[in-house]
Amino acid sequence: MLFTSDYSIKMPIGEALLRSALGITTVISILAVIALLILLVSKIIRGIEAKAAGQKAAKAEAAPAAAAPAGIPMPAGMNQGELELVNTDEKTAAVIMAIVSDKSGIPLNRLSFRSIKLMEDKK
Repeated sequence: MLFTSDYSIKMPIGEALLRSALGITTVISILAVIALLILLVSKIIRGIEAKAAGQKAAKAEAAPAAAAPAGIPMPAGMNQGELELVNTDEKTAAVIMAIVSDKSGIPLNRLSFRSIKLMEDKK
């Protein structure tokens, strides 16, 4: 028995060093196994993500029009209201409305423009 009546440990220095080395070796080997498992799991996940990204890219190339957001256009001749142009010509207003429609993906006759005003440049 290692313990004595005064709770001290009587162990030869060689045995103490051997147990310490065994404990450190055990901890380091377990950490190495955990590191290898993490590497393995990360490679598996990267492979799955790459496969999913490849399938998503193939679908996007196959149907580019379906990926763009699209609204339902109103019947021909119907609109959302009146437009007031302030210091702006009709061509400039048409370009602005077309850009907003294109960037938002909403059909032009579904958008409601109340006024378009030309701002003065302050220098």
